[in-house]
Amino acid sequence: MMKLHLLKRANLQDDHVQSVVISLLRGAAALEVAAAHLRAQIYPGFSLVENPGALFKALAFFTGFAQQAVIVFFLLSGWLVGGSLLNKIGQENALKHYAIDRVTRLWMVLVPTFLLVLVFAGASAKVDTSVFSASLANEYSLAAFFGGLVGLQNLLVQPFGANFPLWSLSNETWYYILFPLIVVASSSTSNRNRLLALGAAGIIAYFLTLPILLYFSIWLMGAACSRIKIETGMAMRCVFLGIFVALSVFFRLRGSNNNLGWSSLPQDILFSIAFLLFLTSIQFTWATETGTRRLLRRLGKVFADFSFTLYVIHIPLISIVFFFNPFLSGGGRLAANNPYHFVIYLALFLGIVATAYLFYLPFEANTYRVRNYLKRMLAKVKLSGPIEPTQQGVAKR
Repeated sequence: MMKLHLLKRANLQDDHVQSVVISLLRGAAALEVAAAHLRAQIYPGFSLVENPGALFKALAFFTGFAQQAVIVFFLLSGWLVGGSLLNKIGQENALKHYAIDRVTRLWMVLVPTFLLVLVFAGASAKVDTSVFSASLANEYSLAAFFGGLVGLQNLLVQPFGANFPLWSLSNETWYYILFPLIVVASSSTSNRNRLLALGAAGIIAYFLTLPILLYFSIWLMGAACSRIKIETGMAMRCVFLGIFVALSVFFRLRGSNNNLGWSSLPQDILFSIAFLLFLTSIQFTWATETGTRRLLRRLGKVFADFSFTLYVIHIPLISIVFFFNPFLSGGGRLAANNPYHFVIYLALFLGIVATAYLFYLPFEANTYRVRNYLKRMLAKVKLSGPIEPTQQGVAKR
């Protein structure tokens, strides 16, 4: 038997089961994307391998869920960011706080990553750092640098430093902007504010690409379901989880996994529904705390905390690996059926993850410190403690 509850507030408390699962999935999705891109860069394509062995088949299969990982990113972003704003709308300075939250979320990782990419490009003679370029077609230009900070990559400028996974940040950035405009348009008591918000949303939508607009529906599904709780038993939760896993595997093998558009939207909506059914059904706290549950919570926190850094920096780190490896930089690839080469792949992957974590410590780890400082200075808010006590764990977005 199931009961559906509409919540007055999104439940973002990190002591609930769904928060632990969200943290684990955020980390797993970032690891999946990094593993997939590393495999694509240093191994030949699966279709080019004659008689692939079991080990390479397993590697290709398990690193082939990058599209599903990105959809999970969008859903969780809607759940956490959208749900948090809905909780705070109507409070004093809510939109100012929201703007500061979003800018610090992005720039605390993007700015140092872009600077690292620029330093490496100069040191490796990929670019002449003494000459400034503002060309929209130059991936190392000032236009690409600042355009990448405001979500214009693949819209107006090239992804800075050829960091192609940052296409998804264009989506995220514009979803961060469109969503509060929709909220204001639907909740404001001022007709003038409603019209201004709708007008601004319409103008922005006019200039965005069709895939960005289409996949805003996925993000909105995450935001909407942050206010839904399904009360059911363990058996039905297992059914929801089984459907989600089955669809993940089916779409990995038979679906559209290389682009976002009309052709892939139906499968991604179905995938999203299955995922959200499971997520909304696990909104409860564990009756008892066990060692395994404490470990899962700690692992989730660790990997979720630096998942964004890993997502942003893994391509620059792969580029550095190629630069210092003459075999790879010369066009060589690892042998698909060589177990020793699999060890090399695994070592490189773990090295990239460890380096991303070290890069996280001085930058993304201090997001709340910078965020609170800006709220004091720019929003004129007097703080007696942390700004977002309910977002210290899973909802750090």
